[in-house]
Amino acid sequence: MNQNRPEEPWLRGTLADVAPVPRAVLHALELAKEDIERWCDGLSDDQFNSRPFGIASLAFHFRHIARSMDRLLTYADGRSLTDEQLAALKTELDEGAARSELFAELDAAFEKSAERIRALDATRLSDTREVGRRRRPTTVGGLLIHVAEHTQRHVGQAITTAKIVTAQHQSE
Repeated sequence: MNQNRPEEPWLRGTLADVAPVPRAVLHALELAKEDIERWCDGLSDDQFNSRPFGIASLAFHFRHIARSMDRLLTYADGRSLTDEQLAALKTELDEGAARSELFAELDAAFEKSAERIRALDATRLSDTREVGRRRRPTTVGGLLIHVAEHTQRHVGQAITTAKIVTAQHQSE
């Protein structure tokens, strides 16, 4: 293990009071937050809005991570998306974001998502839920796992983007 980095959340022995599946999801989100902070904290507003080689900006990934967790957990709660959630979805690609606002939105989303995951009844993970306009069938457990893996996917993309914009900045 790298001596400069603490053990990953799932190895720290935390959240022992949480059932195994929600605990794993919470640990994945905790790691996602730590990775985002590690790789993106020192970047400028311009770097957050940059789209090197036409790829999605960090601003997009921050918004998408925050808002997709909210949407997926809304489905896990057995509810449909609100007009506000649908409107927010349409603004995820907007330009001109301030890094401080992006971090604030993402931090609040991680905190709120953790509260919502803890509030779910772990004995009902196999309960059926419907997702999207097409009302695709899934389960509460499936939605929780997707919250973790979808978040991790976009964190990986954000880290790659952060490395690219950092390298571009250093070469200027």
